Amino acid sequence: MFQLRLAGQVGLRLLLASAAIVAGVQAFRLLLLPAIVSVFHPGEALTSFLRRIGILSFLLLSYWAYVRFYEKRKVDELRPTPRGIAIGGLTGAGLILLAALLLFALGAYEVTAYRGMQDGLLSAAGLIVVAAMLEEVVYRGILFRVLENAWGTAIALFLQSLLFGLGHLENIEDGASTVELITTVVSVTLVGAFWTLVFVLSRNLWVVAANHAAWNFSIILTGVPLSGLGDWVSLAPIASRYQGPDWLTGGRFGPESSLITMVLVSAALAVLWTLARSRDRLVKAQAQGIDGVDGMVRRPHTPN
Repeated sequence: MFQLRLAGQVGLRLLLASAAIVAGVQAFRLLLLPAIVSVFHPGEALTSFLRRIGILSFLLLSYWAYVRFYEKRKVDELRPTPRGIAIGGLTGAGLILLAALLLFALGAYEVTAYRGMQDGLLSAAGLIVVAAMLEEVVYRGILFRVLENAWGTAIALFLQSLLFGLGHLENIEDGASTVELITTVVSVTLVGAFWTLVFVLSRNLWVVAANHAAWNFSIILTGVPLSGLGDWVSLAPIASRYQGPDWLTGGRFGPESSLITMVLVSAALAVLWTLARSRDRLVKAQAQGIDGVDGMVRRPHTPN
């Protein structure tokens, strides 16, 4: 009976938080942005910029409103932390670039041309930042936090990361083999767990979004597919090709599905989990339900 009640609490919170996010973003996309375009007639470039900034702003506003008025607590995870954001970005870029450098050194990836800075690269960077923050709010800010408050860090880490991995199957084109599908789920689940532990240590969505965005943008710079998407390959400063077995190159999904990347991410997970445990960042399962005994959402330890 207790587990059924707890599952119901989890489902309700996920439903309400998701509804708040969707309502806020769609209100901007379908109502406010068309009104702005109709009145001021901005050009295509400015409209695209306003769309991205507006979606990000309303996403964060909706999340803030949900936490502040439903969970009735301060939204500490949205507190700006310049130093943490810088460290998050550098570590995200550093880890995937280390994997890419090893792949280039082994000959699995090969540079075929040097293009220099391309038009549209800055725009792609902006899109990546917005997409990264959106995913972090949904997967870490909402899904992981709700699951963690109910069942503790370990179970929430596994469930949320697996859902994150399964959610990226849509990036794989039709005709993918069973091995490719399984490899994609495993690799993205590991990366999702990595970002989740970055959040567990920092308890800050800006930090983990910076790590996420820097990771993705670094892949774009290498000229190979990003999470199975080749949309930005032509914008890379270098043109690259990959050759060799898929377990080494990552195949059509890109370096994230390379065994080298998965080994590096697994090592990073071990380090982050050890740090989180030693710094008392892990949350145990609730004994009285997701709201605890006083009706308030339980807050994990937040670093100073």
